Amino acid sequence: MDKNTITGIILIFVIFIFFSWWNSPNEEERLTIQKKRDSIAEVIQNQRIADSIRNTIQADLSNIQEQDIESTNVPHNEGISATPNLNTDKYGVFTNSSVGEEKLLSVESDLLKLALSNKGGRIYKAELKNFQTSDSMPLVLFKGDTARFGFVFSAANRLINTQEHYFKTFVNGELVNGDEHLHVKENKDLTIAFRLFADSETDFAPNQYIEFRYCFKADSYMFDFDIHFVGLENIVDNRNGAVEFNWQQDLRLQEQIVDKYNGSGIYYKYLQDEVDNLSENKDEQESLTGKLSWISFKQRFFSSTIIAKDHFIAATVEQKHQLSKDPKYQITMATNVGLPLENVQDFTVEMQFYLGPNEFKRLSAYDMDLERQIPIGWGFFLLAWINKYIVINVFHFLGGWGWNYGIVILVLTLLLKLVLFPIAYKTYKSSAKMRVLKPEIDEINEKFKDKDAVKKQQATMDLYKKAGVNPMAGCVPMLLQMPILFAMFRFFPASIELRQKSFLWAHDLSTYDSIWTFPGGFEIPFYGDHISLFTLLMTVSTIMYTKINNDMMGSSTQQMPGMKTMMYIMPIMFLGIFNNYAAGLSYYYFLANIITFGQMFLIRKTINEDKIHAQIEANKKKPAKKKSGFQKRLEEMAKQQQAGKK
Repeated sequence: MDKNTITGIILIFVIFIFFSWWNSPNEEERLTIQKKRDSIAEVIQNQRIADSIRNTIQADLSNIQEQDIESTNVPHNEGISATPNLNTDKYGVFTNSSVGEEKLLSVESDLLKLALSNKGGRIYKAELKNFQTSDSMPLVLFKGDTARFGFVFSAANRLINTQEHYFKTFVNGELVNGDEHLHVKENKDLTIAFRLFADSETDFAPNQYIEFRYCFKADSYMFDFDIHFVGLENIVDNRNGAVEFNWQQDLRLQEQIVDKYNGSGIYYKYLQDEVDNLSENKDEQESLTGKLSWISFKQRFFSSTIIAKDHFIAATVEQKHQLSKDPKYQITMATNVGLPLENVQDFTVEMQFYLGPNEFKRLSAYDMDLERQIPIGWGFFLLAWINKYIVINVFHFLGGWGWNYGIVILVLTLLLKLVLFPIAYKTYKSSAKMRVLKPEIDEINEKFKDKDAVKKQQATMDLYKKAGVNPMAGCVPMLLQMPILFAMFRFFPASIELRQKSFLWAHDLSTYDSIWTFPGGFEIPFYGDHISLFTLLMTVSTIMYTKINNDMMGSSTQQMPGMKTMMYIMPIMFLGIFNNYAAGLSYYYFLANIITFGQMFLIRKTINEDKIHAQIEANKKKPAKKKSGFQKRLEEMAKQQQAGKK
C-alpha cells in the first residue's frame, strides 16, 4: 500500500462522512416533508385496509338500496331502525354493538401491566413492570389511541370494522362488567374473551359472534391471542378466504440515544425463510407476498410482535414519521395482515403477541428467530458466531454472578485478551525481527536513495528472504483480531443488559457518559454537544498505543509514511464517531488498549533480541531456498514495470 493509496482511502472516508452529514435533513426539514404527506396519509391507510375485501363485493355494493336492509336473510330487531342512535344502514346485523360505553379491564402479571378495552376488544395499554424509560418514568409501549388493532370484514354487504364496536367481556367463561383489576396467578392461566355478537330479533344472538380470546401467563411476555368465528356462516363473507387484520402503533422514544445500527424498524419473517426488515429509522413501505410467520415493531431494546401459530397469508408494512404533539414520539408503524378464513360456522385463527424486551436468550428460547431482530452482526457470519456462541454466553454467565456490569466487561476483556495472547505474541515477535533488521534496511535505503525504487524493493525483499523474516507476519495476526473488534462494536450497543446500568461516572452504560455538555446548545460538527469521558480515554490510549507500535515497527513505518499518518488520524476520527455511542463500548476499547500495554511490556521482557539477531544471521548462511512461483511472478512484474519506465 503506497502513499497515494492511503491518501485515497482517507479522502474516501472523509467524503463519505461529509456526504452522510450533508444529506441528513434537520428536524425542521423533516417535519415540513412529513406535513406535505400528512394530508393524504390517512386516506392511503384506510384504502389499504379494505382494498382486498372491497374488490370481492364491489358488484354487490353498487346495487345496495335502502330496502336491502329489510331483505337480508339475517333477522333484525324491528325497533332498531326507529332508534335515532343506531345506524342500521352502516352496521347492519352488528348495529346493536355499535353503541355502548367503553370500559377497561386491568390485567397484571409478574412482568406486564395491561389494560384491555371492550371497545374493539383490544389492548388499550401495555406497560413493562421491570423497566423504566431513560427519564425514570414507567415504560409504556403504547396507550390509548397510540395503538389500534382490529380487522375489517364483509357482513351482509357491509364493511364492518371491529374497532368501532363494543364487545361483551368474559373472564374464564364468566360475563363481567369490565371495570375490574385481575392478577395472573403463578402456574395458572388467565383467559379473557371479548365477544362481538350479531343482532337477534330482540337483542343479541347468543350463538353468533366473533371472539377475541386472550390467554395470559404470570411469567411470560408472550400470550395467546385467538380470533374465533362462531355461527356466522350466513353473515360473514368468506369468498376471499381471508380477512385483513390491522395493527398500528405510535412508538415512543424510550432511550437517550438511538444509533443507526440499532434503531426502530419493522422486522418480519417469511414461513421457513430468513428474517428481513425495513430500513431502521426511515420512512418506508413494502408489500409482503407469501406466507409469513411473524411481524414485529422493533425498537432499540423492546419490541411488539404478532406471531401466527400457522401462518399469515400476506401483509403490507409501513413505517413513517409524522407530526405529533407527544414530545417522546419517535415513529409510527402499521401493518395489514391477511388472516386465513375458512368455515365461519366455527373457525379459529390462532396467534400470539410478544410485548417485551429484546433479550437475546429470552427471544432465542422461543425458537422462532425472534432474536434476529437484535443486531449482533448477522450480515457477516463470523461476527454473528463470535457474539452468539462466545461473547453472549460469557457475558450472561458473568452477569449471573450479580457483579456490576463494569466489572463484567473488565473480566470479559481479560478473557478475550487471554485467548488472543498467542496472536499478540506472534505480532510482537515479528516486530522484534524487523527492529533487528533495521540497520540493514537503513543501509539499503541509503544505497538506493536516488535510484529506482523497484531495485530498492527487490533488495529489501532479498534481505527478508535470506534472514527468514516475513514482513507480513505482524499484519496477519492483527487482521485475525479484527473480527473480535467488530463483533464488540455490534454487541455492546445492542446489549439490553447494559441498559441503565451505572459504573463509575457513567450512569448508563448503554448510552454516552457525558461529563460536560456545551452551554447554549453549542455543538461541534462530527463530534456533538457533549464530552464523553470513556471515549476521550479510549482515544488517548489509542494514540499512545499507535506511538508505541510505530516505535516498535521501526523501519516498516518509515517506508510507508502515509500509513504512519493515517494511524494517527483514525483515533481522532473515532473520537467523533464514538462520542455518541454506548459508554460500554468505549470502556471496552479503553480496557483493551490498557491490557495490550501490559501484554507488550511482559512480552518484551521475555523476548531476547540478541538471540533473534543470532538466528537471523544463521539463516543468512543457509543455502538460498528455491524461489516460489509467486516470488518469480513478482520479480517479473517488477522488471516489466522498470522496462516500461525506461
